[in-house]
Amino acid sequence: MNICSRPSASLCSAASIDLTSVPSQVGTGHTLKIHLIDGTYELFRHYYALPSAKDQDGFDVAAVRGVLASVLGMIKNGATHIGVATDHVIESFRNTLWPGYKTGEGIEPALLAQFYFLEEVLSAAGIVVWPMVEFEADDALAAAAVTSARDMRVEQVVICTPDKDLSQCVQGTRIVQLNRRRRVVLDEFGVTSKFGVAPSSIPDYLALVGDSADGYPGLPGWGAKSSSAVLAKYARLELIPRDWREWRVNAVNASLLASTLFREWDRALLFRKLATLRTEIALFDDVEQLRWRGPTPAFAILGARMDDAVTAEKQTRARFHLPRRKQ
Repeated sequence: MNICSRPSASLCSAASIDLTSVPSQVGTGHTLKIHLIDGTYELFRHYYALPSAKDQDGFDVAAVRGVLASVLGMIKNGATHIGVATDHVIESFRNTLWPGYKTGEGIEPALLAQFYFLEEVLSAAGIVVWPMVEFEADDALAAAAVTSARDMRVEQVVICTPDKDLSQCVQGTRIVQLNRRRRVVLDEFGVTSKFGVAPSSIPDYLALVGDSADGYPGLPGWGAKSSSAVLAKYARLELIPRDWREWRVNAVNASLLASTLFREWDRALLFRKLATLRTEIALFDDVEQLRWRGPTPAFAILGARMDDAVTAEKQTRARFHLPRRKQ
């Protein structure tokens, strides 16, 4: 599989993939590592990193091709059990709770058009995909992480996304968060060091500081430092004393912060609800369902379609030859 249509180390490292070193079965005594990928984030990342590449019908496939190369690169490097969560539609149940919650408005049409194609291509390549409609891709990642971690065969769950929402799912070193672009792994200690609060307090933290990417503002005056100082001591919103004089934390204008919090109490709880990921979603019954077992027959046609895509920057053609799995 040659994907060097752009001089990029991250893509070219996925070239000529040979998975003969990947074990076809897990025997007794082996432990598993589960990789859960934020497909929506990866699609955005590759769309803005790569030049356009259009197929014979004028459809841009560059971002999808980049995500596929990236995921197959993970397989080349030893990943065996992979699940990719996508936002089949941008809107979710959260849009009914808060009118300002993120929508698909403003997303470039050439990017939005690749959402469905990404799901089709990854599925054809034999990779498990969860296209989310009522819930978000983040919810699917959280649910998959919790389900995987319950399995004693699983040594570690790696959630591949930089999204701070997912930090709430981190547990010790068993469930970790990986920023693949920066190559930074956050375990529970790492999350606490970064945000000043434990993973379990991340929804409360986001309720106070807000999340501009998701479209809710948090509470006026509550910044990162004051929020982490208070929640490091009290953990949950309900445990914060109404009388700021009882706080005894290093927070500027504590009296004003307390006044704002309890005046905007219902809104704070709503924002926390928006920030809390849903882990009860049933996605799979057994982690072995996430094992990559090679491409489906449908990939041949899609691969040929991407073979013919012409990259705008150099007018070169990328060749797709999906690796064969060792039997």
